[in-house]
Amino acid sequence: MRVPDEEDEEKEAAPPPARGLARSAGVLAIGNLASRVLGLLREIVIAALFGATGQVSAFRVAAQVPTLLYDFLVGGMLSAALVPVLSDYARRSRQAFAQVVGALIALFVVVLTLLVIALEIVAPALAMLLAGGFSAADPALLTLTTQLIRWLAPVVWFLSLAGVLMAVLYALQRFTFPAIATAVFNLGIVLAAPLLTPIIGIFSLAVGLLLGSLTQLMLMAADVRRAGIPLALNVQWRHPALRRILWLYLPIAAGLIVSLFQVGLDRRLASGTGAQSIAWMANATTLQQMPLGLISVAISLAALPRLSQFYAAGDESAYRQTLGRGLRMVWMLILPASILLWVLGAPMTQLLFERGAFTPADTLQVVRALNIYLLGMLFAAVDFPLNFAFYARFNTWLPALVGVVSVGVYVVAALALVQPLGYLGLVWADTAKQAGHAAIMVLLLWRVVGRLRAGTLAGFAVIALAGGAMAAVTYATTTLLVGRLPVGAPGALASVVVAGGMGIIAYAAMLMVFRLPEAQTLASAIRARLPR
Repeated sequence: MRVPDEEDEEKEAAPPPARGLARSAGVLAIGNLASRVLGLLREIVIAALFGATGQVSAFRVAAQVPTLLYDFLVGGMLSAALVPVLSDYARRSRQAFAQVVGALIALFVVVLTLLVIALEIVAPALAMLLAGGFSAADPALLTLTTQLIRWLAPVVWFLSLAGVLMAVLYALQRFTFPAIATAVFNLGIVLAAPLLTPIIGIFSLAVGLLLGSLTQLMLMAADVRRAGIPLALNVQWRHPALRRILWLYLPIAAGLIVSLFQVGLDRRLASGTGAQSIAWMANATTLQQMPLGLISVAISLAALPRLSQFYAAGDESAYRQTLGRGLRMVWMLILPASILLWVLGAPMTQLLFERGAFTPADTLQVVRALNIYLLGMLFAAVDFPLNFAFYARFNTWLPALVGVVSVGVYVVAALALVQPLGYLGLVWADTAKQAGHAAIMVLLLWRVVGRLRAGTLAGFAVIALAGGAMAAVTYATTTLLVGRLPVGAPGALASVVVAGGMGIIAYAAMLMVFRLPEAQTLASAIRARLPR
């Protein structure tokens, strides 16, 4: 049996560069893999040095401030406005492209400088807004949160400007340095925390973030200059590209404001469920965010410039083929990752975090949150390429409106569940938000883009069938291993390797039996890189 590809049903259309998409996604995935591995190592270092304590929760809240501001200023703008508009100018002429880049840099330098000054002033109010629940459990944690926010304020400047330069490189379809830079960012804490913790304690983590974000900016700037784009300020506030970017960004900004409200509410409610709740949720989030970054984000970012170009050229057939391939590739890779985390979450958490100040009781709480987060991860994985598909059509209003609706779903669920379920109620609320957002985006896709042909649906069915076989094999293997493995980290490692390996073999075999095109493409790419 063979799963039909969209090319079988659209012979008249010139096939889009599937290999190019796979290659670009591969570069981003490798960089994301390095970033996620170093990010995981970062979390291991934090857990070993500080455990899942109130101090770690205070750091998580403070570190989220520059992250949220980056997402608001650049993160949402990058895929929705910066890359599509810059990709358009990159097709015109190098001079026009360089002028747009200079205007963007000049604008962001001014805005970011003012923002850092404002953060230093309003840090106490921000701490109370995001972590006011600490005041009842431990007022010292609230003071610590304020101090950490002030230490981390410059990270906003470094991260955001690096994000602008990342968009420039994506528009030029240069993915290697952005991939490297995201990995280097996590290296800051890995190096700084063990060296500085005996001297400055939890503030060593802030120093690590500062070093990582600065290094990331320097790497991005170096590659932009290697591409022949000067990093000169071009004060043209009325440049038409800036107006176009702003127009595309306005609905995203409105949606992000609502999302910021959701994150603030989440932190505030979580801080009231116990000093350790935010730390447990952060560890669980780290585990489920790794496959999202490696798979869904990488494939979506690699597809965005191509989707933008196909839409601009009016080639809807190539647009649908590229989007269909991207969705099937995401689903093919994210499903086994979620199954492994679901069946082997406990030994994975034990293996990665349970050492030093991180106790078995912490492992239990992290796994409880992880099992709920995984449901939301399946929806979020498909949601990324759906959002980017609309961004490529210069349509940012629909995703923004859907984002507002999904935040409403979160607020209702969180307020209803936080009292009876504690921090797990907030995890369930986040999962409900992801599911609602993805479901609405699928309906909108059918309405705006049209059906992606039977090959996409058949591919999803085959992947689901293979996932069921993988779950059964992995669970059966773990059951057989009970009582036969040593306790502690060696037993956890053996369980992950043996049971996970058997599950992956079963999954890959099913995909090859059904001749899923994306599986064959991936297998060919792997074989091409193996030594002969």
